[in-house]
Amino acid sequence: MSELHAVFGGTFDPVHFGHLRSAEALARLTGLHKVTLLPNNLPPHRPQPVASPAQRLAMLRCAIADLPLFDIDDRELHRDTPSWTVTTLQTIRAERGSQQPLAFIIGQDSLLSLNKWHRWQELMSLCHLLVCRRPGYCRQPESAELQHWISKHLTDDPRRLQQYPAGLICLADTPYYPVSATVIRQRLHTGQSCSDLLPLSVINYIRQAGLYRD
Repeated sequence: MSELHAVFGGTFDPVHFGHLRSAEALARLTGLHKVTLLPNNLPPHRPQPVASPAQRLAMLRCAIADLPLFDIDDRELHRDTPSWTVTTLQTIRAERGSQQPLAFIIGQDSLLSLNKWHRWQELMSLCHLLVCRRPGYCRQPESAELQHWISKHLTDDPRRLQQYPAGLICLADTPYYPVSATVIRQRLHTGQSCSDLLPLSVINYIRQAGLYRD
């Protein structure tokens, strides 16, 4: 049985405990051996980050310095075009070979709107989807086409993720961490403490760099 690795994309502006602890919970639930954090440069469906690519990369390095589960892939930060998940996963799949079990981590909100993603139906040929449940979201998407697609690939046995290189969707009962990067930036802007929301090493970097003050 091959080791299951996962890719976790995001702006990480800044990285916080909601990111890190959700991924750690996923690792415990599914047998993940490695989580690769993939910071976006120009996310196509979200507002552009406040911190620069170099600053967000530095914060990620601070956050995972003592966490061996994680590593970082900064390839998207070197692009000056929007970061499409499917094209990045194609590259990663080519590098890791056809048999490496590979997953992409998303939240339940993303799963319910996946049919709006670029070339979304190709994802199952490239990876599994590990989905962190989110309270307050309905269990089924509005799109019947998407619901059928999800049902076709859904598994309730995480062990199967290590038996196949791609093609499965696993809804994981991860704990809910109500942490928002937007709220963190607002609190930092007004001088409030964020010690319960993100690692101290990241807070120290933010202070030294003068981030999120304006």
